[in-house]
Amino acid sequence: MSSLETGQPVAVIGAGLDLGAGRRGVDMGPSAIRYAGLQERIEGLGRVCVDRGDVLVAGPEVTEVGDPRARYLEAIKASCGRVAELVQAAREAGQLPLVLGGDHSIAIGTLAGMAGAHGPGGVLWIDAHGDLNRPETSPTGNVHGMPLAAAFGAAGGGFGSSPWPMPSVERAALVGVRSLDEGERDLIAQLDVRIFTMTELDRLGVERALREALAFLGGCSFLHVSFDLDAVDPMFAPGVGTPVRGGLSYREAHLALELVAESGQLDSLELVELNPILDRANETGQLAVELAASALGARIL
Repeated sequence: MSSLETGQPVAVIGAGLDLGAGRRGVDMGPSAIRYAGLQERIEGLGRVCVDRGDVLVAGPEVTEVGDPRARYLEAIKASCGRVAELVQAAREAGQLPLVLGGDHSIAIGTLAGMAGAHGPGGVLWIDAHGDLNRPETSPTGNVHGMPLAAAFGAAGGGFGSSPWPMPSVERAALVGVRSLDEGERDLIAQLDVRIFTMTELDRLGVERALREALAFLGGCSFLHVSFDLDAVDPMFAPGVGTPVRGGLSYREAHLALELVAESGQLDSLELVELNPILDRANETGQLAVELAASALGARIL
């Protein structure tokens, strides 16, 4: 039975990690989303909302960079381990984890926690970027471009972290992609993934693409939805770490998550890469709250 049908309690977990990104500010993302009325919106849907607080994260000023090909990796893994612990605890308590970022490297922890509870599963990755770089292929060394490769166990042994399972994902559908690096294209050919670029969304429409993506992910031990707010066009989501023009419209983004809710497959959700420094009057924070509500069963029309 789906979380939508049961009114499953939601566990909010803040992960204000910004070590994986190339610019500061996303560490304030969880606060901005909470400030935009997240708990009240969830409770307005008739669900219990349990806020499990924020994980402890280190700042770059007091953290060793380490390997420049995967900057701050050890500190990122430590924070992701704490995210994994909270996510697994939420699942074992019968709650749906809602993880607030922070940069997209936190997905390593979210997916590890889900796999700890259920075994490797599936992820719907809604993002302008593939996040399938590895240390040897990354043009920046920023780990927020590597979490999906890490979750597949394809980013190298440096990403392994006991006791959290790796790989944590066996299948992924990427939706809204409009920027891929060459190394990511090479890796895609080796993984069990489906890619729906913005060009394909224009041709197929969001509804058909999402239904195909969800069908592809059917049967996995869990379905996690990882929503990078830069998937939405900067016209509607200005406060993101790496904006790329030509993204999802406001309604397309909501439709995508409404279809997730309708499918009854959702087991966990994360919203990442909100940068309040770049935002306009917390417009992107408010959008994040609205998108979370759509994924949890709200309807605009």
